[in-house]
Amino acid sequence: MLNKIKLILKSVRQYKIYAIITPIFMMLEVLLESAIPFTMSVFLDTSIKINSINDFTTFFDHPRLPFPVSLLTLVIAMVVMAMLSLTCGILGGRFAGKASVGLATNLRSDLYKKIQSFSFANIDKFQPSSLVTRLTTDIGNVQQSFQMCIRIVIRAPLMMIFSSVMAFMSGGLVAFLFIILIPILGLGLFFIIRKAMKIFLRVFKRYDALNESVQENINGIRVVKSFVREDFEKQKFGTASNNLKNDFVKAEKIMALNNPLMNTTIHLSNILVVSIASYLIGKYSTYDGTTIFNDHLSIGQMSSLLTYGIQILTSIMMISMILVMLTMSLESVRRIGEVLEEEPTIKDPTNPVYHVEDGSIDFNNVSFSYSENAEKETLSNIDIHIKSGQFIGILGSTGSGKTSLVNLISRLYDVSKGTLLVGGQNVKNYDLKVLRDNVAVVLQKNVLFSGTIADNLRWGDINATEEEMRKACDIAQASEFVDQLKDGFNTWIEQGGSNVSGGQKQRLCIARAILKKPKILILDDSTSAVDTKTDRLIRKGLKEDIPETTKIVIAQRISSIEDADQIIILDNGRIDAIGTHEELIKSNAIYQEVYNTQNRIGGNA
Repeated sequence: MLNKIKLILKSVRQYKIYAIITPIFMMLEVLLESAIPFTMSVFLDTSIKINSINDFTTFFDHPRLPFPVSLLTLVIAMVVMAMLSLTCGILGGRFAGKASVGLATNLRSDLYKKIQSFSFANIDKFQPSSLVTRLTTDIGNVQQSFQMCIRIVIRAPLMMIFSSVMAFMSGGLVAFLFIILIPILGLGLFFIIRKAMKIFLRVFKRYDALNESVQENINGIRVVKSFVREDFEKQKFGTASNNLKNDFVKAEKIMALNNPLMNTTIHLSNILVVSIASYLIGKYSTYDGTTIFNDHLSIGQMSSLLTYGIQILTSIMMISMILVMLTMSLESVRRIGEVLEEEPTIKDPTNPVYHVEDGSIDFNNVSFSYSENAEKETLSNIDIHIKSGQFIGILGSTGSGKTSLVNLISRLYDVSKGTLLVGGQNVKNYDLKVLRDNVAVVLQKNVLFSGTIADNLRWGDINATEEEMRKACDIAQASEFVDQLKDGFNTWIEQGGSNVSGGQKQRLCIARAILKKPKILILDDSTSAVDTKTDRLIRKGLKEDIPETTKIVIAQRISSIEDADQIIILDNGRIDAIGTHEELIKSNAIYQEVYNTQNRIGGNA
């Protein structure tokens, strides 16, 4: 845990000066606040001696001060101390705010950058909903706790210590009353906190469940509506929200006992101090300023004791609340630290290769598993050799390993066994950015981002001209519908591409990939939402306009890959056959079955 705390504190960076200055102002504020009740007690004791208003400026000797003072001096001193204390408090709060907000800003940025560096294997380890909670709720907890640490954590213990010292200086042995009451209050707060913390720690999982419910609903809103499952989703969200609410209510009910316990202790201390002080003042009242306990206790001392008692007990209350917040934040620290400490499973090599010679691909006895502890390999003994510029089709049933196979090419995952070469080099030798710039992948789940069509296309090439975008759209058969839009390339795309059809989204994603001018283009079932004519035109455009690019197409329709140079049949993570359409239609049972089924249904179902 200590390592995680140190890791998080590194994110303070340029705000470190504010984190250092804040405790200094807090210390000064506490010193001044502790001195005011003492000064007030001297003022009260001294004011009893005056006979007229003229004595307000007369200097008197006081046994608790090494020098004579006047009432006017004491008033000015208290006003100055109050103003200085207020100033220190304001500056401390301001600097603490800057430091904590700065930490949260940097930490959120560091966490987001860390997630961006993750491989798919790292991302698989953390649920997206959990990552969202860590980026929001957990960082919010850390921000609040850091502000408390540099402000309240400094102020509360110092206030308790200074007030205790001043209480003994002012009231002598009477101050022992607080020594008796402090353990009683502390013990009661300890049991309250202990019971509440078990519930607070459970809240984080509730947050994850709530975020997961929201995320699933928003991402699948069209499916929800098409199946008329709004009521079910409302109930699901309501359950997650109510579970979170119930836990908070239980915890707050327990924490609500803090105030009654605190008020009872304060009132009890006041009653005891007033009772004992009144007895001593009445029995030994001489009003000569003597402060020896055995002789008498002055009215001023009683006043300061009451104030110091409240400060001491309130400080203990603040410390207890700090412990609650810090305990909660430690769980947030652990969760954030897990992400920051997570090392990407895929990293750039020490001396990376920065040039991809061509689009040739060689799988040399490759095997792959998503987990080291997996009982069964996802891919086993894959041996494929693809020449640069070839058109390769991949066919196989669901779960046969098609997507896993192509994910290895751009090194979204690393092979478990064997070697994978691209352009004659092991993919592990390449700089990751260079490799992925040369391997364009259009995944099964096509994603468009909020922005214009041009903004989305320029993900492929940030400097692409409108002419280059149009050419890419021509190849991807997207120009026809783009030209029909009122604003053309400036048409706004909603988040996730919710305002365009599935086929239009696929074609824009293909155009975006083409703009990268890659050595290898992978289409992972990326034409499933377009008709067979458009599919055929896309394949024709890819062959004629980018002949040197190696094209790998994963498809469910044989018509999408029948003119491929090679067709790879995958079955249960293994290569069942490799050949052309003519060869496979004669010799491979899987290919024959798919072909006959699709033709029986209607040619290209």
